[in-house]
Amino acid sequence: MAGQDSSIYRDTWLDRLAIGLINTKIAQALNQPPPPPTYEAFVHLSQQVLPGRTPQQQQDLIAQVLNSVIPAWVLWLIRTIFSPAPLVCELNAWFAARLFQWLVGPCQWQATLVQGQDQAWRWQKSCVQIEKCRYLAESGCVGMCINLCKLPTQKFFTEQFGIPVTLIPDFETLGCAMIFGQMPPDFATDPAAHQACLHPTTTATPCPKLST
Repeated sequence: MAGQDSSIYRDTWLDRLAIGLINTKIAQALNQPPPPPTYEAFVHLSQQVLPGRTPQQQQDLIAQVLNSVIPAWVLWLIRTIFSPAPLVCELNAWFAARLFQWLVGPCQWQATLVQGQDQAWRWQKSCVQIEKCRYLAESGCVGMCINLCKLPTQKFFTEQFGIPVTLIPDFETLGCAMIFGQMPPDFATDPAAHQACLHPTTTATPCPKLST
């Protein structure tokens, strides 16, 4: 279902370098030759993660890809040195808003209410507000958004970086809020677990790609 987005993206050579790296890592996980360093190839390749795999297996494969991008000793160092303090979460959001635009499109660094690990609510500038997610718009698939992006990203940052993060996609606008410092909810209670397909052909039941 690629090609749903009408936005025009002009990837820089640095963007293409990042796309080429993630394409290579996904291709290796799928035992396929690396595709060209284009976003279209990235979406096409990620579509091939779904067939024959349960949602959990899809998430595990993407977790494998993410772990292969950053050396284990770097992740250990980050977990050891940094705690999920408000300032650390704000800095993570600041970097994410600048480093991930090749993946998700234009985004803003914003303040939001966050419930920390001490259960206290506080305002902190640790939200990356994605205007219109490039990946969701290009793929047009709720299952790919949740199984290949939302859940693996939440788990990777929370467990490997030691910095909790929650992704809240808006399937009406195709935007998304990425909130650092916010523990992700259990998926059974997450509204995204009941999201219908973007283009349902029958009833608005939860997307079948979300079922186990």
